[in-house]
Amino acid sequence: MKPAYNVRIVVLAILISGLGASPPAFAQTIDTRIGSLDFELGVPTKESVAKLYDELDFQRACQLYLWALPAVSAAQVRLYTQFVTGGRDSDVATFEGYRNLSGLLTANVTTPYVGGGFDLAENGPMVLDVPAGLIAGSAMDLWQRPLTDFGVAGPDQGKGARYLFVGPGQQAPQDEDLNVVRCPTLSMMFFYRAVDPDPAKAEAAKKGLRVYPWRERENPTPTRHLVPDPEKITQMPAIPRGLEYWERLAEFIDHEPVQDRDRFFMAMLKPLGIEKGKPFEPDERQKRILSEAALVGEAMAKANTFDKRFEGARYRPDTHWDYVIMVDPTQERADYSQLDERAAYFYEAVLLTSAMISRTQGVGQAYLGAYRDKDGNAFDGGKTYRLLVPPNPPAKQFWSITLYDVDTRALIQNEQQIADRSSRMSDLVRNPDGSVDLYFAPTAPEGLETNWIPTVPGKAWFAWFRLYAPLEAYLDRSWRLPDIEKGK
Repeated sequence: MKPAYNVRIVVLAILISGLGASPPAFAQTIDTRIGSLDFELGVPTKESVAKLYDELDFQRACQLYLWALPAVSAAQVRLYTQFVTGGRDSDVATFEGYRNLSGLLTANVTTPYVGGGFDLAENGPMVLDVPAGLIAGSAMDLWQRPLTDFGVAGPDQGKGARYLFVGPGQQAPQDEDLNVVRCPTLSMMFFYRAVDPDPAKAEAAKKGLRVYPWRERENPTPTRHLVPDPEKITQMPAIPRGLEYWERLAEFIDHEPVQDRDRFFMAMLKPLGIEKGKPFEPDERQKRILSEAALVGEAMAKANTFDKRFEGARYRPDTHWDYVIMVDPTQERADYSQLDERAAYFYEAVLLTSAMISRTQGVGQAYLGAYRDKDGNAFDGGKTYRLLVPPNPPAKQFWSITLYDVDTRALIQNEQQIADRSSRMSDLVRNPDGSVDLYFAPTAPEGLETNWIPTVPGKAWFAWFRLYAPLEAYLDRSWRLPDIEKGK
């Protein structure tokens, strides 16, 4: 027996038919969040069609901005490195000190960075001869997925090794003295930090890296080690804005193989003028949509980064410190590819290693970010703030704190050229119990100049607290890092 409501529907339909009535017509106008939409017999008018397609492409472009962040950032940092050093693929650049690190996303002034990139399509398989020593880094594809770590956390365990990187479709040579690593993109990056406190050992780690094509293995061209031109450091943004963002993405799409997970995104890019094998020549409509989407997309990225809504993002419920890295190095989960998690990290940072999220005591690094003070407000560069670092922070090697400009996500720029403080500083003033009071303000507290990071009125900032070789009290969250609080 069928439900009674089906009978009532049939009876009502017979009555309507007998009276010669017809069902209500589709509404001629509907009000929506994008304005009024007009229809003719249920079909959108030409004006509404144009409005709907503009909105469709705009919404997609905003999501494409977030999706593309790791690729655009990686492509940009390769260009940036070559621009500031005057170098080319296969050169090695060393960034060290406040000035030279000022153009990179969320760099740490405490340690020097050594790195570069190369194109496997142009050079064929490439060799990285990594020196022994206390170093921490990785090689990544151009989606910034770590392919292998270097140093203590890598296969070489700090003893040094030769790594051979093989691109899509390339043959891997048979050589037992090699760590063969396959890269799913044609271009890639590599970097490491020289973290040894001994200056001589750190210098050896900086200069010891060799890079050359496998085809030159019998007589490799000497590796050029370059440093940036200080005059060029801040002349190129870490992540481009406006149409330049999409230009960089179009270059990436045209050069790199399409990942299976990204085929729907390729379809979304086509109406916006970005298609593999075709020049990026957007018309005025596409330029208008892409330019606005870059603005809104970045605003979404800021919300996604500075107010993370991922489960477990807060280090402890009783403070405002967040885990900076919520993305898995593979960028994959059992049932989905991580989109927002990777966008959150790669908006504020560049480069990733597996050791940066290590859960092994005394290995790798740990990163906590503070984007709001104890009262939940953004940090104002014109005000004074204080952070009490408790005694005995759980770091086997050292801890550091660095302030970054909200707009650039690079080192906070001040006349004193000071952006960080760390436990490696011999002149850091410590309290009798071993704790440290740190101050972030336009002027230094009297007698505590070495515990002070200068801030700039009119500029907002955020902070990263790093633990090198974190210990169990951090891993199990029993150690509490207090909030940064506004002072007098």
